[in-house]
Amino acid sequence: MGRIPKKRKAVDAKVDKNKVYSLKEASSIVKTVNTTKFDASVDIHIRLGVDPKKADQAIRGTVTLPHGTGKTKKVLVLCTPDKEADAKSAGADFVGLDEFVQKIEGGWTDVDVIIATPSVMPKIGKLGKILGPRNLMPNPKTGTVTNDVAAAVNEVKGGKIAFKVDKAGIVHASIGRVSFSPEKIAENSHELINAIVKAKPSSAKGTYLKSVFMASSMSPAIAVDTKSLMN
Repeated sequence: MGRIPKKRKAVDAKVDKNKVYSLKEASSIVKTVNTTKFDASVDIHIRLGVDPKKADQAIRGTVTLPHGTGKTKKVLVLCTPDKEADAKSAGADFVGLDEFVQKIEGGWTDVDVIIATPSVMPKIGKLGKILGPRNLMPNPKTGTVTNDVAAAVNEVKGGKIAFKVDKAGIVHASIGRVSFSPEKIAENSHELINAIVKAKPSSAKGTYLKSVFMASSMSPAIAVDTKSLMN
């Protein structure tokens, strides 16, 4: 194993790996264990007691974080010409259809969210193999397939994020930046966790929130007390 730098040792010492912290405590600690020189992302990782292979337990949804993520998301709207003006006025970064379908077929995916109108979905369906693995495929369940493209763009720009459980039963999400106050980090985390708890399927048995960890980019993970979150 490589030698652990003194700076990293000092940071690791601030987190007791045998302890679970309250959400409020974790939101404060995550700011003090950041070692990057940039405004690192604060992420939360939630392991759920579900079987993602079962359709009714493949948890997914959206939530609007009260303080946003701290990142300006690049939005592509795929629509017919009559919707382009609405999308542009709402602040979409890219608007169009055929030219972007061709670009995506060529490997271009330099966006964070793709919104589409229902009428163009037949043209987009063939892009599933490219967009699906990157969580960019428009979906009615996440509000990214809609005729009201202006409202959808405003929601995304205003802090709306999508969450989805992965094959291992874990939801990974960015809920802010280390420059956020502990209160903002905690409130954003609480909003996401509440949405996930509300999405609990009736068929899921046993412990639903198995573990919750918070971490910033390249920082040690902080275990959060799940019992307090369920209450």
